[in-house]
Amino acid sequence: MKKNWAYKILEQFGWKLIASRELPEKCVVCVAPHTSNWDFILGILFKTALNIKASFFMKHEWFRFPLGCIMRKLGGIPVYRDKSHSMTDRMAEEFSKRDQLLIALTPEGTRSLNRDWKKGFYVIASKANVPIVLAYIDFKKKEIGYDTVFFPTGDMDKDMSEIKRHYMNVTARYPEKFGI
Repeated sequence: MKKNWAYKILEQFGWKLIASRELPEKCVVCVAPHTSNWDFILGILFKTALNIKASFFMKHEWFRFPLGCIMRKLGGIPVYRDKSHSMTDRMAEEFSKRDQLLIALTPEGTRSLNRDWKKGFYVIASKANVPIVLAYIDFKKKEIGYDTVFFPTGDMDKDMSEIKRHYMNVTARYPEKFGI
């Protein structure tokens, strides 16, 4: 594989890229932990380094001029939290319209401590009948990647416990802000 500029930047700063398998054509990518703005920057570098075409949700405020054009080019999808439409229904429908779609979400939904993860990523994957890829950013090991493809069983509580267990040995940028 030819190393592009993003790969070289990550390498220069000592980061190892882990991509232990091919990504499914359609999936929800659960990215954790999320405790710092650096997570976003590292995630963008990672997907660029490996030429992964993934989208992500972000507060609509980030899509105002001039940042809006950049965020959309990076794969951003604005989220309007005050709207009464179901984002999970909309995204599940989007999966049915496309041959390829990867959407990355941070289950914590915030960079602050949140032990009660948001379940939208799970609901979208279940409604769209697509797997969840478990991706991580480990600051202690300086690793960023994905290693597990998880298929929702329909037992959300059991599945969420299993997904959270996957992240138990991952060190966040600010460990005190990462709750499982």
